[in-house]
Amino acid sequence: MHKFILMLFFAITLLSCGTDTDAGEFVVGSDYLAVSNKAILIDTVTVDMSTINFDSLVTSSQARILIGNYDDPIYGKVKSNSYFQLATDSYTLNSGGSDTEAVNFVFDSISMILKYDNYYYGDTTKVQTFDIHRLTQKVKPNAEDKSFYNNSTLTYSDESLGTISYKPRPTEKDSINIKMSDAFGAALFQKLKKREITDFDSFSEYLKGLVLVPSDPNSSSVIGFHVATSKVRLYYSKYQADTEETPYIVDFTILDATKQFNSISLDKTGTILQNLPISTSKLSSILTNQQGYIQSGTGVACRIDFPNIKQLKYISDNGAIVSAELILKPVNNTYSEKYPLSDSLKIYVADNLNRISASLVNSAGTAVYGILNKKSDEFNENIGYTIPVGNFLQKEMLKKTDSKSSLILTLPGISKSVNRIVLGDQKHLNNKIQLKIYYISY
Repeated sequence: MHKFILMLFFAITLLSCGTDTDAGEFVVGSDYLAVSNKAILIDTVTVDMSTINFDSLVTSSQARILIGNYDDPIYGKVKSNSYFQLATDSYTLNSGGSDTEAVNFVFDSISMILKYDNYYYGDTTKVQTFDIHRLTQKVKPNAEDKSFYNNSTLTYSDESLGTISYKPRPTEKDSINIKMSDAFGAALFQKLKKREITDFDSFSEYLKGLVLVPSDPNSSSVIGFHVATSKVRLYYSKYQADTEETPYIVDFTILDATKQFNSISLDKTGTILQNLPISTSKLSSILTNQQGYIQSGTGVACRIDFPNIKQLKYISDNGAIVSAELILKPVNNTYSEKYPLSDSLKIYVADNLNRISASLVNSAGTAVYGILNKKSDEFNENIGYTIPVGNFLQKEMLKKTDSKSSLILTLPGISKSVNRIVLGDQKHLNNKIQLKIYYISY
């Protein structure tokens, strides 16, 4: 009798959890609350893990200039160049409408001002160096979707228009200032002064755009800067005999966010991921030390499959998955202050060719995420991401066809960052993935 009461209490508890739509659970009605119901915990279902690589990621219109490079001990050599087109509100010097007054204008200097946006990844205690180059190719996005991607590139001149070596201070300082070539600035100034540049078309024909390129292979970080507030500033003044010169400026900014993108590359040579296959295939965790890999910016993602989930419908003639939790553990010693863990994972539903169909949602249609438990213990056993997958598994279990859906795990900001994570699979020695399914028969 005591066992029956305990089982009934457990079933009611599960059902109350199942009505919590924010948790992503399968909603069960009151008809299931019969005395003959049986509720069980299933934690032996097979979970397969693999690593995939998306063909490309859209990196334009992301509101971030991402520049830098570092040698990741697990993933390989990471690098981000940033391309952009400039424009200004007015292509007329501050002459008050008088062409004769413009004769007295003289060029002073030109600089690029990049405003930190507080994003950084890697070791910011080491010096980072990058150069500014002039594009020789127009900034024209993909004709189909008006986008640029992480693997997009444009041709540029070998000549550096400016260089900086600095220790990034993204949370301490407002911006960095890079002095640019006087010859470049003076030539641009003369074009404006002589009215050879009068509008955006004539300006973009003369200066197609710029690219920031890391030039020191020993740099150890990637830094984010604001697109909207970064600029190239041209300084000039009006010369008048026996009087103090009056200073003026012209700011060239990125007015069109679709014309700015980050080209993010990953050289996997010599790493465990060097044989990562094409985007429609996968690399099993059996071949990668029982681990799955995720990296933003480069398109590396982790895939989860549940090959035997349909077998659960044979437990009873009538049954349902009330709730389910997938718990993923970051592999010990793969994260640190330099390579911190993300607070969450973004989850997508995909087919066997890694084609994404939608975000993972709960029974109310609200997107669910993998949330990090940061509570640490002596052996970091409590650190992990919990993903509510009850609604997803219930649908998979009841599918009438042979098709199976997979879950694709990525990190937030996948198109504008280079954060990464390593996860243990079901057979990992220390950081095993866990799947807990609460099933009720009726």
